[in-house]
Amino acid sequence: MSGDVRHVDVGAELFGSRPACGGGLRLGLGTGPLGGLFAPVTDAEAAGTLESAWQHGIRYFDTAPHYGAGLAEQRLGRFLAGRPRSEFAVSTKVGRLLTPAADPDTAGFHGAPALARVPDYSADGVLRSLEASLARTGLDRVDLVLIHDPDDHWAQAAGEAFPVLARLRDEEVVKAVGIGMNQTAMLCRFVAETDVDLVMVAGRHTLLDTSAADELLPRCAEQGVAVLAAGVFNSGVLADPRPGAHFDYEPADAATLRRAGRLEELCAAHGVPLAAAALQFPARHPAVTGVVVGARSSDEVAANISHAALDIPDAVWAALDAERSAR
Repeated sequence: MSGDVRHVDVGAELFGSRPACGGGLRLGLGTGPLGGLFAPVTDAEAAGTLESAWQHGIRYFDTAPHYGAGLAEQRLGRFLAGRPRSEFAVSTKVGRLLTPAADPDTAGFHGAPALARVPDYSADGVLRSLEASLARTGLDRVDLVLIHDPDDHWAQAAGEAFPVLARLRDEEVVKAVGIGMNQTAMLCRFVAETDVDLVMVAGRHTLLDTSAADELLPRCAEQGVAVLAAGVFNSGVLADPRPGAHFDYEPADAATLRRAGRLEELCAAHGVPLAAAALQFPARHPAVTGVVVGARSSDEVAANISHAALDIPDAVWAALDAERSAR
């Protein structure tokens, strides 16, 4: 695609003129944990988390059918019911249809209904998925639709899913269209070969993994494609690098724990929590539009807001940069 493609101003559409959360950082709430990722979350706890996010000024919420097999979408929808639609923005995802199953794969989510996740990136599957998401959330529209993890489905995702979403964007049914993945190579291909508005890159632009900065972020900047950084704690190890922490959805191995522990030591030498540096790090790159971070409790939301607002000395960034360069 040429550099003069006109993209939707995703930053304005998702974050609008609302004040940024802490230190000027555009922060959205990811609802994966509210679908029971790694540990159960009750309806009351989910509602409290969402209320805390709202009270702290967060107005962009990212969800997906994958999160708790629809549970996160349902909980988000119940919370948003009755709130003025113009005051918040929501993104959801397509690529997995939920169907009844006697013994479904929980995919690491606790308390999810007995539904199987069936990959489907066809045009019909995308429309059915979006219709089901609207039903679960009770919303009349979503602002951003992301094609979710099409790792093994390039041909159908690019040839069917994206075109039907682009048509919905042209018809102003949705405001923007994006791709959400845990890898960078296919995201680069989408940016190069389609007029996608946004990429959500999870776990590849963090203190432990900066691979998105090699090609994806420069390409997005050149093409005028927005970037949302997600998975900034790499599934938790950068929030609390202790035995039992997760890295990329799996238990972190000893080497990863040592690396994260070393980063924690460098931050602690300046009185800075590792989680604060991990949260703010992605937004240091000019291509990054905002950061999406999950939370499962009101305390976690408050901590994220505090970490986003913390003034981190240049010496911390210099020490962290030097540590990564030495590897």
